[in-house]
Amino acid sequence: MSNTNTTNNTVVTSSTTLAPNNTLNNENPVVFMDVAIVNQQNPVHLGRIKIELFADVVPKTAENFRQFCTGEHRVAGLPIGYKDCTFHKISKDFMIQGGDFVKRDGSGRTSIYGERFADENFKIKHSGPGLLSMVNSGPNSNGCQFFITCVAAEWLDGKNVVFGKVIDGLKVVRTIEDIPVNPQTNKPKYDVVITECGQL
Repeated sequence: MSNTNTTNNTVVTSSTTLAPNNTLNNENPVVFMDVAIVNQQNPVHLGRIKIELFADVVPKTAENFRQFCTGEHRVAGLPIGYKDCTFHKISKDFMIQGGDFVKRDGSGRTSIYGERFADENFKIKHSGPGLLSMVNSGPNSNGCQFFITCVAAEWLDGKNVVFGKVIDGLKVVRTIEDIPVNPQTNKPKYDVVITECGQL
């Protein structure tokens, strides 16, 4: 990570020096998502995405995502989270979006802290592909939905909270990015499902 001299904001780039296990900070949690196209007779397994969560910079946001990956968070005694959730929106040359296990159409929201939680900070920038960021409907409206950038998206800086980075499996992200979509809604024509997820 490198900090700018004037704003103390962190910029993560492809040239950022990584720790031996390919993370930026060995103490940060690493989670995974196995992804497949499942609405066919023979599901097509696309591969595994491994993500470092920036708990050292945005601990509350990282913990929300981590618990939805592991199933630790429970409602009425039952685990809820990203397992069997879809990537419901794909924008070529921009991002892939998922995480709505509430309504499964992009309109649902919940968090481990309640229906929504506040923007933690905007220290990390949308400086390149493979960055994990929160979906919101305005300031302080974070929930369970997230997106992974396919390109730099600086216009989102100060609006969406970046809280992780793909450390392995960017090719899987690229494969998802190339899946055909409905041009009006950007909804993929096939169900792109997180078949398994957890913490490594």
